[in-house]
Amino acid sequence: MKQDDLLGKIRAVLFGTAVGDALGVPVEFKSRSTVRKNPVTGMTGFGTYGQPPGTFSDDSSLSFILAEVLTEGYDLNRLADHFLKWRNENYWTPLGDAFDIGISTSRALSRLAKGEDPRSSGCKEEGANGNGSLMRIAPLVFQVYDKPAEDRFELAREVSSVTHAHIRSVISCFYYLEFLRQLLEGRNKFEIYDDLKSGVTDFLKSVPVEQDEIALFGRLLDGDIYKLPEDRISGSGYVVHTLEASVWCLLTTGSFSNAVLTAVNLGEDADTTGAVTGAMAGLLYGIDAIPAEWKEQLARHDDIEDLAERMAKKFSNQK
Repeated sequence: MKQDDLLGKIRAVLFGTAVGDALGVPVEFKSRSTVRKNPVTGMTGFGTYGQPPGTFSDDSSLSFILAEVLTEGYDLNRLADHFLKWRNENYWTPLGDAFDIGISTSRALSRLAKGEDPRSSGCKEEGANGNGSLMRIAPLVFQVYDKPAEDRFELAREVSSVTHAHIRSVISCFYYLEFLRQLLEGRNKFEIYDDLKSGVTDFLKSVPVEQDEIALFGRLLDGDIYKLPEDRISGSGYVVHTLEASVWCLLTTGSFSNAVLTAVNLGEDADTTGAVTGAMAGLLYGIDAIPAEWKEQLARHDDIEDLAERMAKKFSNQK
């Protein structure tokens, strides 16, 4: 991939994530019925957290931190250190304040602060399957892109497990990265969806992963989720719901704008559904499909551009 093409794809992931996130921040935790009364149609502000338009949340901050680490070479210890720097020093926050942090992420960071290894710091309980690792893992697609499936899975496991170590969160991150990876190749979104039904299922059985865990992803791996009506799609913060909702939003819309607006208007964990959808939609439709006014309103716009350029330089030199 030429450096200019790579830069465009990296920009699409980073800006797609941040735009989807920032669109959803003002309506996070609001019910779908409440959001429907005044749906999100563009970049707004204040609302849930009282933040100005263009403010992204922890979803983007932690994604940018992962991207930052990748510019220096993949290093899980450095990633953990940077996550702590975000919590303790407001590193990569939009406006100097880490105003939103998930429960499982907070618990894992507390363990890291006490010296626990990042390979064992993540929450392992079944009840700790929020979307806190899925929301931040998109930049890893550029690290795993040309690696064998076994390595792609292990990298997804490592990066997820810094905060979310249960196999359900790991599978969610792996599936998402596999979807992003094929979007990078320019494949049709429905072909990708169908290909992953057998590809991901067969791989998980070979690892092996318990059948009961694989079955929880049945609406993605067995059915046609895009045929479901909106009222069958949840906007909650449960990792499987977020993954399902984001894929559904991508498959049932025809543009970047419609995909991310559909995502945030599902309500509940609107910023994360928006962020996860935004990275996929950014890759699918390209950086130029993201409305310029939305990109330009983002906090730290120039820093995001600089980060994308450094990532492109790093990964073009690796090839």
